[in-house]
Amino acid sequence: MVPPRPVVAPPTEPAALPSGHGMIRLVNRIRVEMIDALDRELAKFDISASQLIVLASVADNEADSAAALCKNISYDPGAMTRMIDRLEQKGLVRRVPHAEDRRAMNLEMTTAGRALFPQLLAAKETVQAQFLRGFTEAEVRQVESFLNRMLNNR
Repeated sequence: MVPPRPVVAPPTEPAALPSGHGMIRLVNRIRVEMIDALDRELAKFDISASQLIVLASVADNEADSAAALCKNISYDPGAMTRMIDRLEQKGLVRRVPHAEDRRAMNLEMTTAGRALFPQLLAAKETVQAQFLRGFTEAEVRQVESFLNRMLNNR
């Protein structure tokens, strides 16, 4: 008779796994390549990837002020102000006075911004599909799941 195997609890911290380039470097490289490709795809709209991120945050009600945008996407306040200025000059967003704080301004998309936004999202989907070429739908969901788990671990 074979004795039962002892139950071993999994380690609380996973061992460091050796990798060729390192996960941080690899994730950053993918980010840089995706942003560059998105910039190229959005050029026909005279919009940058960074501007799309801001527009999406406003459209999805994730942020309604420059301060909230800076916090959500880790952007420098001065650079954010300049980006909002450019989006406002293009007629895509507008600053509106905050209802309860005279010193604060909220952001909202204009009619033109809302009309253009679906085209910008389609451009984003084109770039995303390019990077996910050859992946099955299940693999895409698995990658998303892994990335979300990593975010939840912070």
